[in-house]
Amino acid sequence: MATEARQRRAAARPLDVDTLWRIERIGAVALAPDGQRAVCTVARPSMADNRTATSLWLLATEGAPPRRLTQGGSDTQPAWSPRGDRIAFVARREQQGRKDSTPQLYLIAPDGGEAARAAPFAPGVESFRWLPDGRRIVFAAWVWPGLKGAAAQQRRHRAWSARKESGYATSEAFYRYWDHNVPEGRVLHLLLLDLASGRVRDLFEGTPYELPRSGAEGRDAYDIRADGRRIAFVHDPAPQPLLGNRLAIAEIEIATRAVRPLLDDAGWDFGAPRYSPDGKRLAATAAPVARSHTAQNQLALREADGRWSAWGEAWDRSVEGPLRWADDGASLLFAAEDRGRRHLWRHRPAEGRIEIVHAGGWVQDYDAAGSTLVVAADSAAHPVRVTARRAGREPLRIERFNDALLARVAPGERREITLRGAQGDPVQLWLTLPPRHDGRRRQAVLQVLHGGPHAAAGDTFGYRWNTQVLAGADRVVAQLNFHGSSGFGQAFNDSLNGRQGELELQDIEAASDWLLAQRWCDPRRLYAAGGSYGGFLAAWINGQVPAGRYRALVCHAGVFDRVATFSADSWPVRPKDLGAKYWEDLPRVLAQSPATHAAQMQTPTLVIHGARDYRVPDCNGLAYYNTLKARGVDARLLWFPDENHWILKPRNSRLWYREVEAWLERHGGAAPRRRPQPK
Repeated sequence: MATEARQRRAAARPLDVDTLWRIERIGAVALAPDGQRAVCTVARPSMADNRTATSLWLLATEGAPPRRLTQGGSDTQPAWSPRGDRIAFVARREQQGRKDSTPQLYLIAPDGGEAARAAPFAPGVESFRWLPDGRRIVFAAWVWPGLKGAAAQQRRHRAWSARKESGYATSEAFYRYWDHNVPEGRVLHLLLLDLASGRVRDLFEGTPYELPRSGAEGRDAYDIRADGRRIAFVHDPAPQPLLGNRLAIAEIEIATRAVRPLLDDAGWDFGAPRYSPDGKRLAATAAPVARSHTAQNQLALREADGRWSAWGEAWDRSVEGPLRWADDGASLLFAAEDRGRRHLWRHRPAEGRIEIVHAGGWVQDYDAAGSTLVVAADSAAHPVRVTARRAGREPLRIERFNDALLARVAPGERREITLRGAQGDPVQLWLTLPPRHDGRRRQAVLQVLHGGPHAAAGDTFGYRWNTQVLAGADRVVAQLNFHGSSGFGQAFNDSLNGRQGELELQDIEAASDWLLAQRWCDPRRLYAAGGSYGGFLAAWINGQVPAGRYRALVCHAGVFDRVATFSADSWPVRPKDLGAKYWEDLPRVLAQSPATHAAQMQTPTLVIHGARDYRVPDCNGLAYYNTLKARGVDARLLWFPDENHWILKPRNSRLWYREVEAWLERHGGAAPRRRPQPK
């Protein structure tokens, strides 16, 4: 057996892009009320079909083999009914001769059988929650606010779908997000569905309320009290909805549709409401945005008498939803980043005590029921796995979706380094070494710069910049958590506001100095690459660092022109990041724009962008590429007409990796060429 294991290890190969796109990707996980079973989404990519199909799988928390529950291909957001006899989910399917044009709500028994479409609602279902009685469901949908009744919404949607015009007309300030327009003339409401009768009632009809438009249509934007009478929901209290506005939490009584405020403070941004089991308290995330627009979330607790308090400022980490109460209401679960990892934490309000319940890698999702907890988490060494934790027992992994595939992969070693960066502050550097790295041979080094900037390079398994794939071509991959990265405290988080590029570049250069001092680093083959904010930094390096320091650069979805980027969906937030509006203090804005320093750009660059990128519109990538060409700098453009800020289609991703590899190979290669040996 030992010999066979050695032979398997010897035959293993580095992770490549084709194997990466054969990995089954576990997403959302939901636990049955009795804690005996869980359901999760599993996405199976197909390079041949150039698409990814998502289905539901049943997992046994005692460890029995998983069982596939659905075959639909677009099944997401599973949630158990209160009695555990049905699972609801959102999907687009063809059933009984009717093909869904928008996502709809489906129900299936956990023991199997055919999923049944609940009462169809033409505008579609964005998210949902069961009511405690198990007979009704509250769901979020984009509706026309001036119409009365579900029938009117259905008719309007049919007319809208039949239109021939393609123009989008609006007077709204918040009209698009990420890669799509906000549905023209519509707002996001909560509606009540009676499953037996199929009746749908708009709970927000005739009110000024709507759920936030900023991707907060998920179920964590609202919660239902245990008695089923009231719903707490997040909303934008400003007269004009705008990305970056602070949010409040209100409560609506289902029977009367009367609304009252719960958490609304001009100095705070609230989210992720969650009622306590007895319904007397409400937990939520709360960021003191009056101090900083990038303030970390604290944990807010609202008492029955209306008083509320926030916990977590001294802890100096950011509380992230969703929140989960223990059954006895004595503690709360939440995820939070801490120095490049994302743990699951438990806070006991009465004691002011906090502890790690599940240590990262990176916790992607979790659920709890009674004494059972299921956690979906990955690390840089492996994709998401699901673990069941029961009181008094050892944690138990309850799926093995990718084990056989990854048994044939030789992973590179992962190391964590701390070095001194800007202002003398310690900064974290992750290294992914190539398989069979011996530390003696000179190798290429690629710095991969993360996006955000208020995000982090973490102990997590990425698909866009997978470090194992990049290192598998015989290079060392370095990931730096420069100033501004999340998980290192509020001061570190805020340090780059109004001077973007300054401290980060000092950190990057300090990391490069450290890398160049290692005996395995080939100084002729040092590269830098990044996406989003990391793409901005790649362009920034080109105008700030003398040519020759980096052999070549890769800029994916990076900001090049700060003024042109005011076309982004995030335009209301950008003046806060830069410390100025361009029409009031143009020199300060231009000082933080790579385009200002174009005359100094000489380093060869691969520029990548997607036409559906509304976060960093592709005018940035095209202008950057054209500028390099005009200056005679070696440059290559990879432009996707059908991708957004990310690269999501399997074949486009494979092309992305091949172009990046070819670019680095062209500029020094992954490994030095061997000289012919004399005969």
